[in-house]
Amino acid sequence: MRRAGAILARVLDRLSSMARPGVTTREMDEEADRVIRDAGATATFRGQPGLTDRAPPYPAATCISINEQVIHGIPSDRVVRDGDLVSVDCGVTWGGLIADSAVSVIVGTASRDAERLVETTRAALLAGIGAARAGRHLHDISAAVQAVVRAAGYGVVREFCGHGVGRDLHEDPPVPNFGNAGSGPILRPGMTLAIEPMVTLGSPRIRVLDDGWTVVTADGRPAAHFEHTIVVTDGGPAEVLTLRNGEVVG
Repeated sequence: MRRAGAILARVLDRLSSMARPGVTTREMDEEADRVIRDAGATATFRGQPGLTDRAPPYPAATCISINEQVIHGIPSDRVVRDGDLVSVDCGVTWGGLIADSAVSVIVGTASRDAERLVETTRAALLAGIGAARAGRHLHDISAAVQAVVRAAGYGVVREFCGHGVGRDLHEDPPVPNFGNAGSGPILRPGMTLAIEPMVTLGSPRIRVLDDGWTVVTADGRPAAHFEHTIVVTDGGPAEVLTLRNGEVVG
């Protein structure tokens, strides 16, 4: 999984730098595909089953969600514009093991509201990672995420959450972004989890578009999404397997 995580970190570094006015989300996805293939890995998301029986298998290497799109935005000819809040989510499979990670970036000139939303969502992720220690409870992660978001006055999406990850993209246990500390399964060394807060500037209510994939805020206000794959260690802080170049955790 460390190898998958390193490849994925390289993908997200590249796409973060590509997120400039004038680029299309399809061009970003094509670049992700190239980086993944060149590393001898596989794009995990492609072919994943839909949210409903009517939704087609996922058609791309990445999910690229803009502004009010929370998650699962399908790459297309949509052009990224100045001021857009762009969230990129990607999974990489290498040697039969999977890493999953997401990052949100603001393109060009940003509103203070958007900047603070991104800062808060990343801080919530870091708080969740900090709570992921052997001997603690799973929902200690959830409560840590929720506390950061609540203090900022933002909404936490409840219908989607983090998850175990390893040989499958979505494994048990689910890792919600809200909950009570001291509840849930005990965290044990070797557990690999994808922690992923999805935070909204306004109401946390969401809806799914007719494509069967794209999740948007019900009120049309922006959302941000960060995610890392971590492994619980024996007695120390969690190891982040998808750490990007220059990123500091802890």
